[in-house]
Amino acid sequence: MSLTGLQPLYDAILHGRLEAAREEAQAALQAGVAPDRILREGLIEAMTETGRLFEAGEFYVPEMLVAARAMKGCLALLRPALVASDVQPAGRIVIGTVSGDLHDIGKNLVSMMLEGAGFEVLDLGVDVPPQRFLEAVQQDRPDILAMSALLTTTMAQMAKTVDALAAAGIRGKAKVIVGGAPVTEGFAAKIGADGYAPDASRAATLAKHLITSRG
Repeated sequence: MSLTGLQPLYDAILHGRLEAAREEAQAALQAGVAPDRILREGLIEAMTETGRLFEAGEFYVPEMLVAARAMKGCLALLRPALVASDVQPAGRIVIGTVSGDLHDIGKNLVSMMLEGAGFEVLDLGVDVPPQRFLEAVQQDRPDILAMSALLTTTMAQMAKTVDALAAAGIRGKAKVIVGGAPVTEGFAAKIGADGYAPDASRAATLAKHLITSRG
């Protein structure tokens, strides 16, 4: 990691200081630092470290949330410059909480961690039926479809969505990953998902692995 002048930005995001992070990102842009470098060495590096600290038990959900909020604030500021310089995202991900389930905190944290890893995230929200996921895969052509469930009673909607993709002949168009409190690796394998993550940090790691191992 060669942060040099981006160290204050990295530190501000890591510690969840939104305004300080935005000021540092703006200053870096004004100083002529390439937006893709700010993204990689400031935002993505900080969120990678946030995930590492979470997995090590040194950060908890509140720390992850404030870091992710600071990252999103910087990303909103950077996005026009990234588009103008034709910086491509790491991949495109459609995400949503399945039909019958209105929980969104975990899904939102996963979305933010994925954005922090450099992905373009299309969030369908909560209570998303299989048909809506199917339409999103057809229309938006994501690399990955991510589904969340917090209730054991709604987990079956994940299987229905995978079946709907297969019935439409597009199961292979996007990798499917699942997660949420009641979801297990065994359940993911049973329904034919391509991956399972127990938390937001490992969801980002899994997504990066699936993207880099495509072929």
